[in-house]
Amino acid sequence: MEEVQKFEKQDYRFYVRVRTFLGETAKVIHQDLVAYGGPDFVAYSTIAKWRKDFSEGRMDIEDKPRSGRPRTQITEDNINLIERLIEADPHSTYADLALDSQLSHGTIERIIQGHLQKKKVAARWVPHKLTLDQKQKRVEFCQKNLEKLESEQWRKYDIVTCDETWIYLRHIGRKQDYEVWVNKGQSPNTVPRRGKFEEKRLYCFFFKASGWVAVHQLAKGQTVDRFYYIDNCLKLAVQELKKDRPKSGLKGLKLLHDNAKPHVNPEVLSYLKEEGLTVMPHSPYLPDLAPCDFWLIDYVKRHLTDQKDEESLFKSVTSVLDSIPKEEYRKTFDKLIERMHLCIENEGDYFEHLM
Repeated sequence: MEEVQKFEKQDYRFYVRVRTFLGETAKVIHQDLVAYGGPDFVAYSTIAKWRKDFSEGRMDIEDKPRSGRPRTQITEDNINLIERLIEADPHSTYADLALDSQLSHGTIERIIQGHLQKKKVAARWVPHKLTLDQKQKRVEFCQKNLEKLESEQWRKYDIVTCDETWIYLRHIGRKQDYEVWVNKGQSPNTVPRRGKFEEKRLYCFFFKASGWVAVHQLAKGQTVDRFYYIDNCLKLAVQELKKDRPKSGLKGLKLLHDNAKPHVNPEVLSYLKEEGLTVMPHSPYLPDLAPCDFWLIDYVKRHLTDQKDEESLFKSVTSVLDSIPKEEYRKTFDKLIERMHLCIENEGDYFEHLM
């Protein structure tokens, strides 16, 4: 059966007006409309009322204004009221707004989403509350490095970056990694939190645009000071870099690491100078501008599984590093340049919400 096209009120009212001017009775008009749309299409009393109005000279087919309670609570006054309440307390809930405005939850929702075009989002967590001076130093770091990279005094392929991080033998993924479908009444699996003394090891990573350079696992209980950093981390990286560049050595290479005390110690800087490694300027509070922080470390941890001992952990870490396509290493340094521009545009403030 062919589906009947839906009529709006104005459609059948216009039809009634035309038929009234042609002299048809309300009964005939109603019968024709029922024949078209079915017995519940429109009531006879409605047709009779509109025919009477049209026969007495009425021309418009719109509803006349009615006194009493408005058909909707979405009025200009109520929209302004909700806007003022939100401005006074940006943390207010729908329940708070309903209590203060005496409007229904549904009305408030339609006002906020449809008229005020607002949505509630969680606050952004940032690593530090930056001062104006710290923001300025972040901008200067980006400007200095971008100037040399974009003028081709430096090449992104010559940047070696490094950082340290703790890695646990027992792997715990992100909360969403453990989401599963369960039957009604069935309890989800449980995942115990890490204990205070769970086994972990400190790792030092070095990588560049062509791939990872070196990775060092510290022995249990060992910490990184200036001597350890030189003898076990930097010398390992230098050895691997020289092996990869037998002719040119370390000429033209730039080291990007943060301002941790072992990294900026005069003896460390002296060793790097002797080896011909240029240290890139680095200001404090730059996790969003350090490739290890914004990419590699998180990538490695997400791709690890539980390990029985530190030897198997080291093998798994290097296996993950080997599995990363070289294109991803290269893209990370493209992202570093993009992030430097964003930092400058955001006047030194954290900018990851803009990406």
